[in-house]
Amino acid sequence: MSTTSVGGGALERARERLVELLREHALVIGEVTLTSGRTASYYVDAKRVILLPEAFGLLGELIAERAKACGASAVGGVPVSAIPLACAALAAGEPPERAFIVRKERKQHGLQRWIEGPELQAGERCVIVEDVVTTGGSTIEAIERVRGEGLMVAGVVCVLDRLAGGGEAIQAAIGERASYTALATIDEVYPDRPDRG
Repeated sequence: MSTTSVGGGALERARERLVELLREHALVIGEVTLTSGRTASYYVDAKRVILLPEAFGLLGELIAERAKACGASAVGGVPVSAIPLACAALAAGEPPERAFIVRKERKQHGLQRWIEGPELQAGERCVIVEDVVTTGGSTIEAIERVRGEGLMVAGVVCVLDRLAGGGEAIQAAIGERASYTALATIDEVYPDRPDRG
């Protein structure tokens, strides 16, 4: 799997604590249908963690670090998952300087924009954020939309990678000059999962 690890003592401790919080609050055992249409015998509802104060702070720190490392000035992605993640990065008080929302459909009124939020400049370096990656489809759509608006995707950060091929698909979509970072993987959150390869 192609991921960029988050280094440094304090950042590694933040990441380890995030894994603990995901295991404690977000892991749900039982059959569910995923966004991709696949079924699974467990589910990680990352929003149960993202919206807790401790995790929100940890995610802000970790995402802001990745944005800084990528030289990105803006962070965002598709609703609903990207909104709290982008806000957490802004609240960390580091780069990025702006957040944005990538619409799934263009508004038919108002400014009819695909990218909502502060005005971004052509060529501006951005980080796309996502809560959980399975196949990577929705993240790749966001990447294409951001590029279509003249922005540069410098990296992608997800809270949890289910290790189902999405990470590799995202890395292929962003190319070698950008980085894909999974802050946690399903192997860390659910090491005894029945479908572990």
